[in-house]
Amino acid sequence: MTSDSSRADVWLEVVGAVVLSLAAVATAWSGYQASRWNAEAQKASGHTNKLRIEAARAQGLAEAQKGADLATFTQWVDAYLLGRTEVRNFYFKRFRSEFKPAVVAWIATRPLKNPNAPPSPFAMPQYRLAAESDAKRLDAEADVSSATKERDIQRATDYVLGVVLFSVALFFAGMSMRLPVRGLRIVLLAFGIAIFVGTLAWVATSPISFSV
Repeated sequence: MTSDSSRADVWLEVVGAVVLSLAAVATAWSGYQASRWNAEAQKASGHTNKLRIEAARAQGLAEAQKGADLATFTQWVDAYLLGRTEVRNFYFKRFRSEFKPAVVAWIATRPLKNPNAPPSPFAMPQYRLAAESDAKRLDAEADVSSATKERDIQRATDYVLGVVLFSVALFFAGMSMRLPVRGLRIVLLAFGIAIFVGTLAWVATSPISFSV
């Protein structure tokens, strides 16, 4: 009976030591992954900010170009209405390359005689600004990058939770090796094993980051 009791105590010690060792390694791994995903989130955040700045610059350029187009178009209309052909041609030649096709298409609608004509070249489908398209594209890329940052933060948070749960498993396994009552030792060790195995199964399905 004493031999069986001793053998059971030895097994409890061995199992407890194994759980302690594995949980310690798993805790370190989860902590490393949490730090890696935090770094990934910071990298994505920096990329998002860069894209937002570039989008703002592109939008600013587009607004400036619209202002320039409006100014030259206003002068051209005034010259046209006043019959100043030379001045009108002067401004027409100075329309930006992105604006001139819209003006030509608008004139073709005979706006002075056609009540259904668009109000100005700015309402024509031919009026397209590359800078404005760039701003929209960059904003869309920034949205994707921002979503990536949020995803990485969540992954880091998940690994932090893994650290906490593995630490709980360490606690139960460690306590099971210190208590004199075998029944209580078994209960605590069983709790530790259950928490460890469940957490390990969850962490094993989590994405891994090794990039620098």
